[in-house]
Amino acid sequence: MEVVHTPVLLEETIQYLAPRSAGELMVDATMGEGGHSHAFLSRFPDLRVIGVDADGDIQRIAKERLAEFGERAHFYSGWSQDFFAEYPAELKRPDTILIDLGVSLFHYEKSGRGFSFRKDETLDMRLDTQSGLSAADLIAKLPEKELADLLYNNAGERYSRRIARTIVEERGRGAITGTAALADLVERSVPSSVKHGPVHPATRTFQALRIAVNGELSRLPDLLEGALRVLEPGGRLGIISFHSLEDRIVKNFFREKNKNCTCPPEAPICRCEGRRAVNILTRKGLAPTEAEIEMNPPSRSARLRAAEKVLDEDGQ
Repeated sequence: MEVVHTPVLLEETIQYLAPRSAGELMVDATMGEGGHSHAFLSRFPDLRVIGVDADGDIQRIAKERLAEFGERAHFYSGWSQDFFAEYPAELKRPDTILIDLGVSLFHYEKSGRGFSFRKDETLDMRLDTQSGLSAADLIAKLPEKELADLLYNNAGERYSRRIARTIVEERGRGAITGTAALADLVERSVPSSVKHGPVHPATRTFQALRIAVNGELSRLPDLLEGALRVLEPGGRLGIISFHSLEDRIVKNFFREKNKNCTCPPEAPICRCEGRRAVNILTRKGLAPTEAEIEMNPPSRSARLRAAEKVLDEDGQ
């Protein structure tokens, strides 16, 4: 077993999500290589963890890594929102849920699926390789305008129209199936000042395609709702995001669940009889320290937000 990913914001996550009593259950809803779970299981001997991941390859690494904890670690293979939607009524509700929305370094360095433009690999980018369209499928099939919109909406790519136009022109000559070919097309599409800037010009294009291929933004609202629904009242939910689009969704979700009234602002009196579902524990997203960024550069964009569930939304 070779572990290549370092869990981000580990100490901050433990600070906010540490067990409050003996015998608690934690769901690591995007377990990856199991870095956060390993730390929690090591530090809290009474804790049990269910690890969820859609990628069978990386889950095998996590199972081997956590084998020392025996029956304290269990695993679910699939998407997290499906896990929460199917959560068995007879199973103990989790006291803690952690959702790390980042993509593991394993995928960039070891998966061979084209997550990075630094290696020439097949343009796939799927976490679950058994379903859905690959990145190569998307750039082969999407109309030019939809492709441009995808690049802009998912990553804020300012040259999205130029890049989409170049891709469409090139695919007319033959399929674009490799990361090197796509990165080259992006470089050809942007001004010289961008080509020689501090960030590789293909960074946003690859991010946008990865987000689209895995439905990262479209899945997130259902994932958050499902996690909060099954969480035990008094339990804690922690979310680690890695870009502003994710973080905004998480921030707004906690904000809405923190309201006592959900009536429209123009309503003269409250009729919803609502009560807040969570108390927010982190008023601002917690960022990594300078020391962590120096040791683990991919952590620089990470943000942790945490909330404590007050009650179920049916008032129970």
